[in-house]
Amino acid sequence: MNTPKHEAPPLGITGRRLSYLAFAVIVVAYLAIIKISGMLIGGWADEDDILTTRGVVFTMLIPLGLSVLFTYGVIAALGWWRPVMKDDRPVSRWVWVVPAILLGAILLGINYSALSEKGWLFILCLLIATQFVGWGEEGMFRGIGVTVLRQHGLREGQVALWSSLVFGVVHLSNAFTGGGAGAIAQAVIVSLAGYFFYLTRRVSGSNALNSVMHGLFDFSLLTGAAILLDQQAYLGTFAPLLAYPILAIILLVKRRSIEPADRAGDEMVASLA
Repeated sequence: MNTPKHEAPPLGITGRRLSYLAFAVIVVAYLAIIKISGMLIGGWADEDDILTTRGVVFTMLIPLGLSVLFTYGVIAALGWWRPVMKDDRPVSRWVWVVPAILLGAILLGINYSALSEKGWLFILCLLIATQFVGWGEEGMFRGIGVTVLRQHGLREGQVALWSSLVFGVVHLSNAFTGGGAGAIAQAVIVSLAGYFFYLTRRVSGSNALNSVMHGLFDFSLLTGAAILLDQQAYLGTFAPLLAYPILAIILLVKRRSIEPADRAGDEMVASLA
């Protein structure tokens, strides 16, 4: 008798079940909070950039803070704190190379010279705002998203694929808020980043490290391009961008050894069942 090519839902997932449609509604609500509150609050404050502390507060900090409250409110309502914040699917130890390379790219990518022209309050607000990005998006897509897919019995390769694709597709919404055709390229890049953060979650056994690193990654990119009037190109900005092809090549070459030997065997048995 043929059986579906799925894994049994992890025993660690407790709380309510969530359908794919319900997850889609939650994601749309999450996006609406960021986009609509961002436009309303930024418009009310007459701010549309992050060149000043006030601009960071009204265009990023408040809207993103609301989205984080929504995300973790949903997690609490579902009773999913443990499956969201803890990951029980370890990968091979060499996968620590992923967060290590991301950290190196972050440190090289931060424009320290541009930050030196800003006050400590600006830096603190931008750091908190980008952490809100990291904890919000990782909570929604590597937290709730991964848990939903696992709860529906998908194999881990499918979980990685679909959680990353959904993360990328969501960023197509930027095409309607000034991103234009560039939003398509951004969606592809973001999908790849989603896979890197997914692996960071699994190798660390928690959703915390990927959340922190996601926020710092965005912080480094913004310091290199968006915090000064007529900001000059910063060579270090290429470091985060180069991290993508470097990691992609490493993971492609070593793709068969990402999963531990025992889990890889289980995946093969499941695929043949």
